[in-house]
Order: sequence, then structure tokens, then C-alpha cells
Amino acid sequence: MATTAQLFEEPFDADEYIERLAWRTPGGGSKGGAEAFDPKRLLEEFQDHIEELNRLDEKIQRRVEKLEHQCHREAKEFAHKVQDLQRSNQVAFQHFQELDEHISYVATKVCHLGDQLEGVNTPRQRAVEAQRLMTYFNEFLDGELRSDVFNNPEKIKEAADIIQKLHLIAQELPFDRFADVKAKIASKYHDLERQLKLEFTAAQQRGEIGRMREVAAVLLHFKGYAHCVDVYIKQCQDGAYMHVDVFEDTALLCQQVNTQVGDVFQSPETVMAKLIQNIFENKLQAHVKEKLDETRHSDVEQYLKHLYDLYTRTTALATKLTEFNLGSDKHTFLAKLIKNIFSTYLESYIEIEKDYLRTRSSLTLQRYYDSKNHQKRPLGGGSIQELKERIRQRTNLPLGPSIDTHGETFLSQEVVLNLLQETRQAFERCNRLSDPSDLPKNAFSIFLLLVEHLCVDHMDYALEIGLSAIPSADAKNANLYFLDVVQQANTIFHLFDKQFNDHLMPLISSSPKLTECLHKKKEVIEQMEVKLDTGIDRTLNCMLGQMKQILATEQKKTDFRPEDENNVMLQYTTACSKVCAYVSRQVERVRKSMDGKNVDTVLTELGVRFHRLLHEHLQQYSYSSMGGMLAICDVAEYRKCAKDFRVHLVLQLFDTLHALCNLLVVAPDNLKQVCSGEQLTNLDRNLLHAFVQLRVDYRQARLGRHFS
Repeated sequence: MATTAQLFEEPFDADEYIERLAWRTPGGGSKGGAEAFDPKRLLEEFQDHIEELNRLDEKIQRRVEKLEHQCHREAKEFAHKVQDLQRSNQVAFQHFQELDEHISYVATKVCHLGDQLEGVNTPRQRAVEAQRLMTYFNEFLDGELRSDVFNNPEKIKEAADIIQKLHLIAQELPFDRFADVKAKIASKYHDLERQLKLEFTAAQQRGEIGRMREVAAVLLHFKGYAHCVDVYIKQCQDGAYMHVDVFEDTALLCQQVNTQVGDVFQSPETVMAKLIQNIFENKLQAHVKEKLDETRHSDVEQYLKHLYDLYTRTTALATKLTEFNLGSDKHTFLAKLIKNIFSTYLESYIEIEKDYLRTRSSLTLQRYYDSKNHQKRPLGGGSIQELKERIRQRTNLPLGPSIDTHGETFLSQEVVLNLLQETRQAFERCNRLSDPSDLPKNAFSIFLLLVEHLCVDHMDYALEIGLSAIPSADAKNANLYFLDVVQQANTIFHLFDKQFNDHLMPLISSSPKLTECLHKKKEVIEQMEVKLDTGIDRTLNCMLGQMKQILATEQKKTDFRPEDENNVMLQYTTACSKVCAYVSRQVERVRKSMDGKNVDTVLTELGVRFHRLLHEHLQQYSYSSMGGMLAICDVAEYRKCAKDFRVHLVLQLFDTLHALCNLLVVAPDNLKQVCSGEQLTNLDRNLLHAFVQLRVDYRQARLGRHFS
């Protein structure tokens, strides 16, 4: 195998190299098996190859030495070249410093010479300018303008510059000696100024922006420059307001002028601000005055709508105008313009708003009561009326006849929505039109009007009428419409609360008025909740009264002590059937009338009273064996009815009552064991004894001994 330096390049594997050498040697590899292996031949091949590697190593070593010698020689030559370059660079740097010093010297001399030339030339130029002005002044003094500059219309710009300077000079001259020439110069001054104004106007009409810019630059030094700006502003507006919408026309006009004014005037922000001020003080103010004055005294609703709309659109327009360059404090500038237009209207806004809201709300309520042919009753506030109401609430005594409302609740969701809609619009106008410092106070005053008309005049009145219409507990066939009042009042509460959170809270959330509003809301709701609670309590009493009448009418003593014990249908009594039907209807009405935890609270109270009524009712009779079974059937039906309440406490009470009724039929020997049962063990022994005493066999079976 030929040996070259390339065989040892990285990556080099010595084992692989030996294996490859042995494999290429005849008799040195595994080819042919163990018989073909020749170690001597392999040894000779290795020795020859080692000698060849030694020769290759010597050859490479000589080459390395030659290259190292060449590298040292070239390094010395490069070092000499670097030293020569450093010396040359040092010489060049010295020459550069000398040249820089020479240039600085020459520059100093040139600056000094320039200052001397300027010092000589400036007085010379002033003298030439003074001589030129004196020449023109002499022409005015002689009364004959011979110079071409005053007689050539194409040189009006140069003439304007001259006459402007002569006008300034003439003002310094004594009047008695130069009155005539001063008058001539002033006349020429005004004549040129007039010509420049006419030229500017004509150029604007032709749309020649370049010519307008030239004339405006000349007029800048004349007193009539402001008039030139006024003319420009006036002509910009000619034909601009061709549509009905003055705000859109204004925005479009300002957009067009803004792209042009920078090409004409040297101070475009001043001209733009003056244009906007002119539009606000003339076009917009006249438009606002026309719109508002025609409805201010004749149609307050339209007046408030127009005021809100105009103010909103004006502020929106001002927001658009802030995109233009109007100076450093453009927001204050625009706010002042808006204030100048609306200040007289905004000062009286909140009083007009409150008067309108008060009138509108009263009219809405009155129309509703008129549609019901109802004459609103003055609710008694005297001491006697209050005393009657307190006695009625605490004792449920029928103090005077109840009012027959024929099922009318005197609550209207349509009326409520109208009142809330009017108030919502008032809050929106208040937020837009009120000064930020007065906003919480104004919003609170609107809220008080809502409370007055919605909560007091409508809801509280309906609750008072509803309370007065609740019949006494012993009334027959009583119609309990107060639950309908509760249902509608509950809906109105939700709408009122939503209005409070959505529209009032954002206006007062960061002010001290928040506490007052929350307190007022809480106070009003608590007052009405007291009346609702009172009405519900009295309604429940009426329900219990109806149940009592059904039981008193339908329940017979013979139901539980039949004459023929063998001919009893073990189902439940007629009284039980009618009471359960009545109770189911009332439970359903309660669920429809209320929501949330209020349903469980009222049904719990009704269930407890229902249980107490049945408990007392069952203790009025004596029970035979079959009668006791019938009583158990009745209580089982009552318990089934009680499941509709979906109240755990009520179910427990009826389970206990059912267990008590078992005492009416249990065998005497098992009585003690039943009394110790799970449901009866915690009850008072006297209560158990009282139920056992209802059995007809109480004395005969000597059942009292179990309780002695």
C-alpha cells in the first residue's frame, strides 16, 4: 500500500489503518482460514512499511524545516517594511500639522478681512439705500413721480417696499414743514395697499396660490394685512354652506382651507384659528340661536333635544378641528368658543331639565290614572290614620272597610318604562351639558325626581292602595290581589336598580354624592320593603282565614267518628281535598309573584302557618279507630301538598304531624314504643299525651297510664 501524507489527515484512526494494511497483505488477513495465515509474511510487510513511514517522516521533517526557515525570513522582511511605513507616517503627520496651522492662520486672516469688508460695506449699503429713498422722497417733495417703479404696474411689489419705508420715515418728520409730502406719501401708501388687496382678492378668485402667496408676503408689512386675512376668510366661506348640515359643511371647509393656508400665509396657524373663530361666532352661533330660540318657550322637549344634539355635534366638530394646527393651546381655544355659544343656555339647563322632567312625569302618571278612571286618593298622614295603620299591621284587625280595587294593582310597566326612559335621557343630557364640577349634583337632583315620581307617586301609592285593599282574615271569598302587586313591584325594583347602576353610578361614582345616592336608594327600598312585608303577612293571614273557612264548612265531626265503622272509604275527606287544592293554587301564585330567596322565605312562613292551622284543627275532634285512619289519610294528603313548597322545614313539620296522627290508631300495647320512635322522641310528652287523649278509647283502654 503506497504511503502518502494524505493517509494521515484528520480524522485518523490507527486501528483501522493497521487492519487495512494487514488485510491487503497476502496471508495476513482472515481470508482463506487459519491455514492461509502467514505470520512471517505479515511481519516482513510491517517492517517494510515501518521503514517506508520513517522515510516519509524524514521527508516531511525536511519540508517543515524549509518552510520554517522561509517564514522567519519573510517575517524579518515584513518587520523592516512596517518600520519604514511608520517613519513615513510620522513624516506625513508632521507635514499635516504644519498644513493645519497654516490653514488656521489663513482662515483667521480671511475672517478678519471679511469683518473689515462688512464694516465698510454695511454703511455703504445703508448710504446707497438712504440715497435711493431720498431720491424717491424728493419726487414726492416736488409733487411729480417720475420713477418707473411708481408708474409700472408690474413693479408693484418693489413700489410697495419703497413706499412702506417712506411711510415709516414720514411719520418721524415734523408735521408743520412736511405736511404736504406726508399726505402724498400716505395717499400713495393707501393706494398701493388697496391695489395689493384687490390683487390678492382677484388671485384668490382665480385660484392662483403662488400669486396669493407673493401678495400676502408684501402686505405682511402693511397695516391692511389683517384686512387681507379677513377678506380671505370671507371668500373661503362664500358658497361653502350649500347643504342643510352646517357642521359637516364646516368640517369640509376647514379641511380644504387647511391644505391651502400653509401655501399662502407665513403664519397659517393664526389664519386657521381666525377662520374657525369667525365660523363659530357667526355661522354656528346663528344656527344654534335659531334652533333653540324657536322652541325654548313653546316646546321644552324639543328644546332639550335640540340643545343636546347641537352641543354634542359642536363638541364633535371641535374634536375634529384639533387635528389642525391652531397654535399651542388649541383645546382651550376651542373650549372657549363653545362656551361663548352655549353659556347662556347651559346656565339655565338643569332647572329647565328638572321642570320638564317633573311636568312630564306627572303628566304620564295622570294619564295612566285617567285611563283607569281612578281618582288618586290622598293618602292619610294624620295621627289617627297612622295609628289605625299601625294597629292593622300588628293585629290584622279590620279597622274600617277595605277598598275594592276590582283586581287592579295600579302598577303599570309601561308607565315605569316611560318614566325610566325620560330619566335615562335626562341623565344623558346631564352628562353632556353639565359642567364637570356640577355633574354629580345635577345627576343627584334628577335621581331625586325619579324617586319622587316612580317610587313615591307610583309604587308607594300602589302599595298603599294594595294594603288597603287586603281584606280581613275572616272575610269570605277574599280576592288576594296583593301578590300581583308584589310581582309587578319586584319587576319594577329590578328596572329601577338597573337604571341606577347603568346610568347614575358612572356620573357620581367619584364624588361625595355617591354616598347620598346610595343612602337615598336604600331608604326608599327599605320603606317599600316594609310595606311589602306587611302586605305579604296580611295576605298570608287571609290565606289562613280562607283555609279556616273551608275546614269549618266542609269538615264534619262524623268524618273522624263515623256511625258505621265498616262502611268508611279510606281516602281523604272533602275538606282535605278543597284545602289542598286551595293551598296548591296559592303556592303557585307565590312562585309567580316573587323570585330568589323571597320565594323560600314566604313559602316557609306559609308552610309553618299551614301546619299550625292543621295541628290546631285536628285537636278539635275525637277519633275512632277508622276515624284515626282517615285522619292519617288526610295528613298524608296534606304532606303531599306540602311537598310543593320545596322547603325542608315544612316537610319535617308535616312528617312529624303524620307521626303524631299514628298515635290515634296504634294498639294500646304498642303506644309506648311508638312514642319513643325516631320522629316523636324529641317532642314534648304533654303534646303526645294531648293527641292520645283525642282517641275515643282513651278512658276505656286507660291510655293515660303511659304518660303518668
